[in-house]
Amino acid sequence: MYSSRSRTAAGVLNLATQLDRGYDDGMAAAAVLDREEYIEQAYFFRILRERLADGMASQDVLARIDQEILSTTRLPYAVQFLSAELKHSGQLSSGFALLPHYFTAYQAFVIHGAEEEARRFPMDSALLALQREAEYRAGAAGRPGLFVYQFEVLSRNRLGYDAGLRAMAADPLYDRDWSAFIDDLRRQVGLVDFAHILFLRSELYVQGRRRRAPEYEPPLPPLFGEKEGKIARAHIGRDPLHLFAALQRHLNYPEAPRPKPRDDVENKVRVLEVRLRDMEKRVKLLESELRGQIDLSQFGKPELLTDDEDS
Repeated sequence: MYSSRSRTAAGVLNLATQLDRGYDDGMAAAAVLDREEYIEQAYFFRILRERLADGMASQDVLARIDQEILSTTRLPYAVQFLSAELKHSGQLSSGFALLPHYFTAYQAFVIHGAEEEARRFPMDSALLALQREAEYRAGAAGRPGLFVYQFEVLSRNRLGYDAGLRAMAADPLYDRDWSAFIDDLRRQVGLVDFAHILFLRSELYVQGRRRRAPEYEPPLPPLFGEKEGKIARAHIGRDPLHLFAALQRHLNYPEAPRPKPRDDVENKVRVLEVRLRDMEKRVKLLESELRGQIDLSQFGKPELLTDDEDS
């Protein structure tokens, strides 16, 4: 048997390998769950988010929350596994990666993004994003709506298109045509207007071509409906965020959480304290330079030597 740390490392490697291989192998890793599973997932993500916001430790929340979840689902067992893995690895995402038959690669990717300090993607936003996705899946989730929602989460939070789209393509809700489309988008994003891509893969585009050439057959099957095509055509050349908002207004697509700028008093005080400490250390550095006794090691982090504009 593997040790706990070996299993954790294997899970992280499995997630990375799955994203590198593309959509074909990833599709076999997970299956579409029953509606009650998504209902309980949405509840789990919401309660975890709310209790973390109240100051509870994630280990404490996971240790108890499985008792609140419907026992006829598989989620209580998944939560118990997440709790055990969190104790050994210190990361929540590794537990998601080790359960590819229950959690999708995209869910693991979003949680992993929140655990990367360089991303500045708070765990609160990650859990809210997964909560809304689970709520959408519990209803009449459509592939176009799920795709646009997941892509908007990547866009708004700058989680990275390459690995993010690989994770999306592995989602079991997408069939082969959709997974191939997402994999192609990974090579086109940033080069071709996103609204134009949606328009070209819509029923509206096919209808327009057939009015001019009745025998026209698209080389690739349309994936978006006529309404999506109209909205996409109207937003060609515009900010994609306006396209997302229009799809949400007119087609009831789920809305991705928006990053909240930290403008609270507590954060401002914290920033001022950091700057005051930096100023004190800079003064000490200047005093040491005047005395000819410079010892940079006593001033700690090399960030002290950066300009104010870089801090």
